[in-house]
Amino acid sequence: MEYVNFMFGEATLGATGVVSLHGIAWDRPADLSSRAVQEKLSPAAIRAFFSLAAHWKLRDEDARSLLGGISNGSFYQLKRSTSRTLDQDKLTRISLLVGIFKALNILYSTKLADSWVQLPNTNPLFGGESPLAYMRKGGVPSMLRVRQLLDARRGGV
Repeated sequence: MEYVNFMFGEATLGATGVVSLHGIAWDRPADLSSRAVQEKLSPAAIRAFFSLAAHWKLRDEDARSLLGGISNGSFYQLKRSTSRTLDQDKLTRISLLVGIFKALNILYSTKLADSWVQLPNTNPLFGGESPLAYMRKGGVPSMLRVRQLLDARRGGV
């Protein structure tokens, strides 16, 4: 079995070419409603979220909002320990944000990739606001649209 390093963890590449991260095969979507899957993915998701939050220089208020508006207490507990189990909503949000982070780092220099979410944007999608403001206001649907926009740009659209 071949080991592959990803930005937020180590995965294995099996003989069939299917990537597996901590027992999760990526040839089909993970069942995020499963408690066992949530427990497996949560530590890596929490580390990934706080890593991208540091890169993007998010204020705690912004980070809490992107996670679905969690309380200060829950946020600081999460920050102190990766042993918490995230629910389906938070795992989905973090997955979208990690995809946005990855796309930005493919498209732009590190400096621009790290500041892009905070910058006012003239794309009609954002109406002159920053992508961060847009995602905070619109939640998961807005995160999905930002991810789709960046994936389209990666594809040359």
